[in-house]
Amino acid sequence: MLNEQEKEFYFKNRTPLAPLRIVAMDNCRELVEKADRHIVALRQHYLSEHLHEDPTIMSREYDRDSYLIRTECPRFGSGEAKGMILESVRGSDLFIVSDVTNSSMSFKINGRVHYMSPDDHYQDLKRIVATARSSAHRISVIMPFLYQGRQHKRIHRESLDCAMALEELSSMGVENIVTFDAHDPTVQNAIPLHDFDNYSPDYHFLKVLMDKLKIEKLATKNMLIVSPDEGSMKRSVFLANSVGVDLGMFYKRRDYTRIENGVNPIVNSEYLGPDPAGKTVLILDDIISTGYNILEAAREMREKKAKCVIICCTFGLFVTGFEKYIKAHDDGIFDYMITTNLNYRAPIVLEQPWYFEADLSGYIGKIINTMNHNIAVSTVVSPLGLLQKLAKE
Repeated sequence: MLNEQEKEFYFKNRTPLAPLRIVAMDNCRELVEKADRHIVALRQHYLSEHLHEDPTIMSREYDRDSYLIRTECPRFGSGEAKGMILESVRGSDLFIVSDVTNSSMSFKINGRVHYMSPDDHYQDLKRIVATARSSAHRISVIMPFLYQGRQHKRIHRESLDCAMALEELSSMGVENIVTFDAHDPTVQNAIPLHDFDNYSPDYHFLKVLMDKLKIEKLATKNMLIVSPDEGSMKRSVFLANSVGVDLGMFYKRRDYTRIENGVNPIVNSEYLGPDPAGKTVLILDDIISTGYNILEAAREMREKKAKCVIICCTFGLFVTGFEKYIKAHDDGIFDYMITTNLNYRAPIVLEQPWYFEADLSGYIGKIINTMNHNIAVSTVVSPLGLLQKLAKE
C-alpha cells in the first residue's frame, strides 16, 4: 500500500478518466450523500496543495460542490415504471449506487401499497443504466449487498440468479461492479472479462471496537474471533491472521432432506476452538437474516463464560424483526452489536444504546475517487494494509 506522499504523487500524475458523476438511488441516498461529501473534501484538499502545479485540472470539472446528479424512477398506477436522468451525463464516468435490500420503500399498484423487494430495486437500477448507456463514457455499479448473492450456485434444479444478474448488467454496458462481503466471491466467474471488486469492512469493525468500545488491545490472548458457521470461516481466518487473534468456529450439521424458510434446518451444532472463558469474543458474519445462527453462537459463548460477546455483521437485515435481538441483549446473551451502514436499518435498530454503526461512506468515497483516476484501488485502499497498521498501532 502506498504511503501518503506516494499517493499524492500518484494522483498528481493521473488525469481523471472522465468528469465524475454519481447517481444515488433513493434506496441509499443518505449513504451516498456522505460519500459525495468525502470526495468533495478529498479533492478540495488536493487542489489546495497542487493547483499551482497543474492549473489545467480545473478544466476537467475536478472541483464541484457535489458530484451527485438527479434521477427519478416514477411509476404508473399499474406498477410499471421508467428511469429518468434529469441532468446530462454525456462523456462522464458514472457511478450508480443501489441498496437492493431496502424494504422500507413502497409504491402503489392499483391503489394498493406494495413494498419494494430486491427485484424491484434491481429493475430500477437497470432502468437508470439503460438511460445512461448511450451517453456516459463509462458506467460502474456499486451494490453494497450483491443482488441475489445467496443464490450463487446450483445444487439441484435451481436458477443461478446472481450469475445471471451479473451477466445482464455486463451486457448492458456496465464495466465495473463493486460490492462488499459477497456471500461467495467466486460468482465473479460469471463475468470473467469484466471488473468485479469485493471489499471487506473488517477494518471498520475494529475501528469501532477501539474508538467507541475502547477495546485497545487486539492481538492478545484476551480476544477471540469466532465464525458462527463454516460459510463465514474464510473472512474470520483472514481477520484473525491479520491482527494476530485466536480463532474458533461452529460446525453445524444440516438436514439436507428438507427445507424450512428457504434453508436446510440445522440439527446439531458443535463449537471447535480455544476456550472463550474470560475473553472478549467477536462473532463475525456477513449477513444477519433470521439471526438464528449468530444468536445461538452468542448464547453458547456466554454459557462458556465469555467475558464480553460482540456480534459483528456486514449486513443487518433482521428479516424476522428486531425485537428478539433486544430480548437477547436484555437476557445477557450478547453485549454489543456492530453492523455497517451499507444497507437500510430500521429506526428501532439505531435507537439501541448497545448498537454501533461502522460507517463505510468514506471508504466508498475513496473507492469512487480512486477508480475515477483509473488507478488500482488496492494501491491506495488496502484492507490488509489498514488492518496490519491498526494492529501495529
